[in-house]
Amino acid sequence: MKLSHSLALILIAVALVASAALAQETAVAPHAPVAAMIPRVDTVNGNIVRIDDYYWLRNRGDSAVMAYLEAENAYTEACMAHTAQLQEDLYKEMRARIKETDMSVPARYMDYYYYARTEEGRQYNIYCRKKGSLEAPEEIILDVNRLAENFDYYQVGAFEISPDQQLLAYTFDTAGSEVYTLVVKNMLTGDYFSDTLPNVSAVAWAGDNLTLFYTVEDETRRPYQLFRHKLGAAPAEDRLVYHEQDPAFYVGVGETRSRRYLMMMIGSQITSEVWYLRTDNPESDFTLFAPREQGVEYSVDHQGDNFYITTNKDAVNFRLLRTPTADPSPANWTEVIPARDSVKLDGVDCFKDYLVVYEHDRGLPMVQIRTVSDGAVHYIAFDQPIYSVYPNRNPSYDASKLRLNFQSLITPSTIFDYDMDSRKRTTLKQEEVLGGYNPEDYAQERVWATAPDGTRIPISMCYRKGMVRDGSHPLYLYGYGAYGMTMEPWFSANRLSLIDRGFIYAIAHIRGGGYLGRPWYEDGKMLRKRNTFTDFIACGDYLAEQGYTAPDRMVISGASAGGLLIGAVVNMRPDLAAVAIADVPFVDVINTMLDESIPLTVIEYEEWGNPHDPAYYDYMMSYSPYDNVTAKDYPAMLVTAGLNDPRVQYWEPAKWTAKLRATKTDDHVLLLKTNMGAGHGGASGRYDYLKEVALEYAFILDQLGLTGP
Repeated sequence: MKLSHSLALILIAVALVASAALAQETAVAPHAPVAAMIPRVDTVNGNIVRIDDYYWLRNRGDSAVMAYLEAENAYTEACMAHTAQLQEDLYKEMRARIKETDMSVPARYMDYYYYARTEEGRQYNIYCRKKGSLEAPEEIILDVNRLAENFDYYQVGAFEISPDQQLLAYTFDTAGSEVYTLVVKNMLTGDYFSDTLPNVSAVAWAGDNLTLFYTVEDETRRPYQLFRHKLGAAPAEDRLVYHEQDPAFYVGVGETRSRRYLMMMIGSQITSEVWYLRTDNPESDFTLFAPREQGVEYSVDHQGDNFYITTNKDAVNFRLLRTPTADPSPANWTEVIPARDSVKLDGVDCFKDYLVVYEHDRGLPMVQIRTVSDGAVHYIAFDQPIYSVYPNRNPSYDASKLRLNFQSLITPSTIFDYDMDSRKRTTLKQEEVLGGYNPEDYAQERVWATAPDGTRIPISMCYRKGMVRDGSHPLYLYGYGAYGMTMEPWFSANRLSLIDRGFIYAIAHIRGGGYLGRPWYEDGKMLRKRNTFTDFIACGDYLAEQGYTAPDRMVISGASAGGLLIGAVVNMRPDLAAVAIADVPFVDVINTMLDESIPLTVIEYEEWGNPHDPAYYDYMMSYSPYDNVTAKDYPAMLVTAGLNDPRVQYWEPAKWTAKLRATKTDDHVLLLKTNMGAGHGGASGRYDYLKEVALEYAFILDQLGLTGP
């Protein structure tokens, strides 16, 4: 009897699942799933023919696709079965470092202190407040554990409290697909309004405590419309305020800290436009601040009688301008902070009496305080060679204390208040790492590799003191390098499970990111994207050459666009490392960027280029991980995916894994683990997340032969 192709695939996949399960029970080496090769022929740009053997894996509705993913999961489980105890030990080890019953530092806003807390054994936050003082009775605003009881995944998105502190508007996602639903809760009674709005991206309150502005997404997951909603009104009655027609632009909405203005932010990857509206007049129309100019980015905040503008117009690394609210036309814009070659201006927070300016100076974050009344300027001093610092919760416009979060590779997250008048710092809380963690036992440093074009690439790293550079240490090298995002040196208690086993942990601050300013980003995107990959390779080679590690002791890792990095690197230099981790990797570059129906594709043209242009097509083809798999030896690899991932569709890692397995010439382990109930960020519960980390760490330790005591 001749079976249909789909049925044949199902039977094959089912057989693979059974085979993997049997192997686990009998200790026989499992057989890797083999995806069917079904050639699909595409003509691109009129004359280029591409053949894709695994295009069929895109068909989410096909039971054969689901069966194949389940077979891969079963194979992963069977291959990792001998590490089950190690995974459990790692999970318990990481969990034991957590103060499971804990509370965030309360932040005061008007009459209330707001905070979040956790309870031992429960996966999610409990959001609370107290009125008047911290000794007052606790009010539970939102217990996410109760909301998540009937779901495998639960994520709270927007979380906006009304000006009168009585109502909470929040959004939630129960699949990991980042499709959020908006609901409104009366915090005084616990009752919910009947107003339920689907497909909401952002939300903001007007000053009347009745009007909500919210954005909705189109079929490609692009926020493209802004609506105005009155509590109690039917959604069909909501007024469309704005519709963005350009598919490269998205719409957001937010409120200034002063609560005087609502800001509608419209932007592409490199261009922005802002409209503003008085919060006390929600029925009026938004006013355009300045029309969009291609390649010009700007953001606006409010302080007193002025708007402050952060922009890259005539300033590669951005500058700060001021203009009166009475007439904010460009003719009245005056410069407050000019552009600087070595300092990137990241943004500004406006308070009643102060401006807080966030900067990066040669890779290090800086916090500048400016007094509005007299223009006095000073910087907050930090005493570590590498670190990260960013604002914590600062809801009050009239505050004189700035709350910041400070951490480094060896310093746990530390919340402190900085008195902007007296310049005194008060530590409020430092993340507790249970089990006797002592930062004095560890060291961190920043070194510089040299890229093929002579550019010096910074690397941040940490390790236990006493490390000898003799090439014997395992090393975990992480990279990202996209969207101008800076991978700051951050603390992770989970990471200690590697470092305490002798690992060096390193971050390669490669081009495409924003570590050394906007030019650093520009030099690693579009037709310069390959710099990202060669920078990373240069970092790996440098670390081996300098005796920090050796290629057979190195692990390379990246996620999302960082997964693209790992995919490109293992094609270009498969000998760089022994193990590669690619989490939700963007690896099917050409197919994704040719398909405008996929979420975010058109918006991404300004990051990667448009492959409908032959010049970009050819360049993207030169590095696309999926398209450049060839018959050669690859390192041991663990690849992850999220079935509901809207950012990197599950089929990208699935197709890549299938092609690698059919093409590579080595017998190194290649595993694909798909979370069948989550999206881009993996598991939503904190304990479930730790199990995912434990799997990754167990894979690494196993492949490097470090599973012993």
